[in-house]
Amino acid sequence: MSDATIHQNPLAYLLGLEGAALMRAFAGEHDAEFTQARIAEVRALLDRADELGDGVDLEPMSCPEGYDVWAPHYDGPGNTFFAMDESVILPILDTLPPGDAIDAMCGTGRYAVHLAERGHRVRGFDTSPGMLHLARAKLPDAEFGLADVALLPVDDASADVVVNALAINHVEDLGPAFAEAARVLRPGGHLLLCSMVGYFAGSRLSPFLERDSSGRIGYIREWNHSTGDFLRAGLDAGFGVLACRELVGDVSPDENVGEVEATPGVPMSIWQLHPWVPGAAHAVRDDRVCLVVWHFRLP
Repeated sequence: MSDATIHQNPLAYLLGLEGAALMRAFAGEHDAEFTQARIAEVRALLDRADELGDGVDLEPMSCPEGYDVWAPHYDGPGNTFFAMDESVILPILDTLPPGDAIDAMCGTGRYAVHLAERGHRVRGFDTSPGMLHLARAKLPDAEFGLADVALLPVDDASADVVVNALAINHVEDLGPAFAEAARVLRPGGHLLLCSMVGYFAGSRLSPFLERDSSGRIGYIREWNHSTGDFLRAGLDAGFGVLACRELVGDVSPDENVGEVEATPGVPMSIWQLHPWVPGAAHAVRDDRVCLVVWHFRLP
């Protein structure tokens, strides 16, 4: 088994949620009744282990592979993080004068549209042709192209603002991405960046499962960067920090949604597993920081 292959056992994930919830109870966040309910649920899960199977081994897939398949559904109502990051980033954009803007790792062009609506001349770049196809359909007059976030095909000091939202977790080393943003921005230029953090991101925490064009299920790799990682990368690239906002959201299971039937040998996403243990899932995930928005500026 290669280092990139991960083994996902549904029972292990559910027991892990129970364990994390019990640790919070041990620290005083929950009472004795909650603790006993979690212990009883652990016993019930162990009795139902056969329903969940022995788990599966998953291989990584590239971002273009995964996002090309995800593209038609990416803008759907299930992506609740959009409203969260926009609640912080859009008011900042409203304070900036129109200029030249880059939507880095632009996906379907969500922020390219917001930038164009505010009078900016927009360029957007991504590694997924499928996502770029949708971005071009939304904003035909903008310039979109295939490019890595650390190697943008634009001139030095040719942009006033760079936006990078909900995608930087797919970058292992933040340094080159920040250095590239500093290269393309003019003096006084702004970098607005939103990242998933903590339990919600990281190739070893909750990787995105996706199917490729052949139907094979794999996972899109992510990295869980700390606040210090972002600060060091920004300062090393010459940026100053104007703001850092931690956003808390309720992303635990809907209590009205029942358990999803498991098919042994077929991977289940964490969202499908949470309804099996809603009490533990709420205790672990609710009221936790899940997004961080950064506002950097060049001198």
